[in-house]
Amino acid sequence: MHHSHHMQFLSELKAGQQAVISAIEAEESLFHRLSALGFRVGKPLSIMRRASFNGPLHVRLGTTDVILRVTEADRIQINAI
Repeated sequence: MHHSHHMQFLSELKAGQQAVISAIEAEESLFHRLSALGFRVGKPLSIMRRASFNGPLHVRLGTTDVILRVTEADRIQINAI
């Protein structure tokens, strides 16, 4: 079975890619933390840079730059632009 529209997560993106947040699947404390940082459904973001495969991601949301752990980025579903 191959779905052309598989769920994509922020952790899968490469530097330079842009996306829109489609869902945040996190437990309450992380959900609130991400929310406070500006991660909300419908918001566009871009990956500025990322460290090695399991290293942190440097994400830009509007004018805000955020460093996310891969475990956090794994909870954020996106649609790549």
